[in-house]
Amino acid sequence: MSNRTSAARYARALFEVALEGQADIAQVDRDLTAVTAAVTGNPELGQVVANPRVPEAARRQIIGEVASRLGATPPAAKLMGLLADRNRLALLPEVAAVYRELLLAHQNIVEATVTSALPLSPDAAAAVQAGLAEATGKQVEMKVSLDPSLLGGVVARVGSTVYDGSVRTQLKKMRDQLVAEA
Repeated sequence: MSNRTSAARYARALFEVALEGQADIAQVDRDLTAVTAAVTGNPELGQVVANPRVPEAARRQIIGEVASRLGATPPAAKLMGLLADRNRLALLPEVAAVYRELLLAHQNIVEATVTSALPLSPDAAAAVQAGLAEATGKQVEMKVSLDPSLLGGVVARVGSTVYDGSVRTQLKKMRDQLVAEA
């Protein structure tokens, strides 16, 4: 079984427990993100919790202390303890990513990556966001990046769908059409 599959099972179980227990599902997401950042951002801590020679009880205590210091909600803290017990803390970044996907789907939000040739003005960013929201029927969280090779316009990726309104692509289409007609 792949790590993504295992992580998805843990994330789904945590999401269901958080929903049933009326926990703040967004706070659980923040907790997972914070603990993941603490473990991955501190190489010594990451090595200790990933080391199979460290006794299960010690791993559980260490990750429990990290979760406690960060104020993790009970469902998130319990999951981290379970991952520590099963020596599966390496899955934590993947669990956090899958949990975030589940949370966004539950909240009817999609993530979009928008690439533009130049920085977008606030009005232009709002227009792109509104257009994507209309196209998807969901709220849109945008991440914007720059790529001068686009020459102009934007390319938006929502899941596996790409909306390409770049000048580079328009020029390529025109070139292909002229070559086909010649």
